[in-house]
Amino acid sequence: MNIDSFHSIILPMKDKLFRLAYSIVREQAEAEDIVQDVMVKLWSKRDEWKYIENLEAYCFRIAKNTSLDRLASMAIRKTGVIDPERENLFFIDHRSPHSEMERKEQRSVIDQCIDTLSENQRLVFTLREIDGMSYREIAEALAISEDLVKISLHRARQKMKEMLSAYHQNE
Repeated sequence: MNIDSFHSIILPMKDKLFRLAYSIVREQAEAEDIVQDVMVKLWSKRDEWKYIENLEAYCFRIAKNTSLDRLASMAIRKTGVIDPERENLFFIDHRSPHSEMERKEQRSVIDQCIDTLSENQRLVFTLREIDGMSYREIAEALAISEDLVKISLHRARQKMKEMLSAYHQNE
């Protein structure tokens, strides 16, 4: 593969890889470093791309493994909320201060709910609901069965539904 293939195939996945890394390490700077490391690894293995059946799943697996390795090496695991401004860099809209405040509050509540999910549920939920991956792609990326993906996603959705319902009842 050449540099044009890298730019057209791999680089468009960097935001999804960032979100995956961030969902594991929960630190923006660490997630950015992980994505950079993943890009370097992918570039160094460019001669092997033609033998890889699903390149996107391969990229996600490298990102997941790199993130888990980095998390294991971190002395203290800090939690954080993804910066909504960074997540929405590609969208320009005009919102009132009130609606912007409501959106940030909703995002904060959703992030808190996602943080309470088990690691497997959080990864599956993020890949499916945020990144829009199929069950098969998630199974390949996480090296688990499609049935486990479906079960984890169902449980994550149920738990999210319960937590969000409880939050709205307490408002």
